[in-house]
Amino acid sequence: MFLLHLAAWLVLAIVVALFVVLLQRSLPAIQHVGLSAFSVSWDPNGGHFGILTFVFGTLVTSAIALLIAGPIGIGAALFLAELAPRRLAVPVAMLIELLAAVPSVVYGLWGLFVMVPAIRTALGPALQHAFGFLPLFQGPIYGVGMLAGGLILAIMVVPTVAAISRYVFEAVPIHQREGMLALGATKWEMLTKAVMPFAASGVIGALVLGLGRALGEAMAVVMVIGNKPQIVASLFGPGYTMASVLANEFSEATGKVYISMLIEIALLLFVVSLVVNVFARLLVWNASGRGRR
Repeated sequence: MFLLHLAAWLVLAIVVALFVVLLQRSLPAIQHVGLSAFSVSWDPNGGHFGILTFVFGTLVTSAIALLIAGPIGIGAALFLAELAPRRLAVPVAMLIELLAAVPSVVYGLWGLFVMVPAIRTALGPALQHAFGFLPLFQGPIYGVGMLAGGLILAIMVVPTVAAISRYVFEAVPIHQREGMLALGATKWEMLTKAVMPFAASGVIGALVLGLGRALGEAMAVVMVIGNKPQIVASLFGPGYTMASVLANEFSEATGKVYISMLIEIALLLFVVSLVVNVFARLLVWNASGRGRR
């Protein structure tokens, strides 16, 4: 029993230690840069350490990922949990969950050599032809950029959303389904009026967990986003995220303030990811029924 308590408190101690170390190492940047960190100018050699471009890139790519992965992941989960025969649902669900185990650098290489050329030659021109009147789809198409970063994140987020949503759908009590069918509802009406409303909070939790994955992803994004600290309206333009700037610049950073500023970005990313994941876990826990005991 003592070892179990020790293991539980050890995990909490590690989280606290991470926060304390990051905060301690980022203090020089906090003291030196102050509120000027909330600007768009990132020029370490010139002493400018604005992080808003990284926050913007993180938000945009994560939003693209959720907009694409959300419907696909929820649709796949609903099909596997409610419509597919078990002999098909079990192996397909395992394959979807295995996608989460693929190293991010593999996704990045695939994105760099397959997805980026496809965006430059096919997807980008098609979007620009159809929606070119919108600022989001204007400007030169490089292949690398915000759109590529969002798409690669969407592919990586789908397994998380699909797996958790499937567990939530399967946790819906059978009498919910049987009651609707007994009243004469069709299969679709049963899914939309009995299963989906009951599982709504859990599905939201799955989406938030997917958001947490998207916020913290670095290696795959750094290979396809273009790595340019700027804020532009076009999704075809290159950008930067908080995670990718850490992966790309930390090994080359020189000077106490520069290194400390990168650690401060890591601290911000750590806090945001921690809050997002805790919120998602609470939603999933409540949806599974354990929160109502």
